[in-house]
Amino acid sequence: MPGRTIADCLAARVAARWPDTRVVHRLDMATSGLMLFARGPEMQRRLSLAFAQRRVGKRYIAVVDGLVDAAAGEIDAPLVVDWPNRPKQKIDAVAGKPSLTRWRRVALDAAARRTRLELEPVTGRSHQLRVHLASIGHAIVGDDLYAPPAVAAAAPRLLLHATRLQFRHPLDGGERVFESPCPF
Repeated sequence: MPGRTIADCLAARVAARWPDTRVVHRLDMATSGLMLFARGPEMQRRLSLAFAQRRVGKRYIAVVDGLVDAAAGEIDAPLVVDWPNRPKQKIDAVAGKPSLTRWRRVALDAAARRTRLELEPVTGRSHQLRVHLASIGHAIVGDDLYAPPAVAAAAPRLLLHATRLQFRHPLDGGERVFESPCPF
């Protein structure tokens, strides 16, 4: 529900252990996987800037409806808030902000008529992966916002997982890579 406070969330749990924790980026509530937090406001500023400047590599795994024919591709479609239907987003060529998603086919499941994709959001708009995939006719299985009802009901959760984050640490410049195996 919009406006509802969720007291038990990952940010609150992390802050309970490290009080100087700051959120750097967010995942959709239904998406599982890696999130990055900062220790203190200066580190938050630096890491947030890395995200804004697209210096953070992000990878996701999704299971989508239908069999994707091509081995790889991109979806370049500008997104904007769908105000009458918040929190939904929509593609809008006039008012939308530039949004780019690269994808690569990982596996086909012909029997279930599903495809496993690796996704790279070049930009980081709200619901970007979900809207982009639905817009090309391959909604994410379990997506209760953008998928047709049968596809939304085909899994007990959104089949979207943040599997990899890669960036240079703001203090020492060393490359950091974090990975989380996909649970589905």
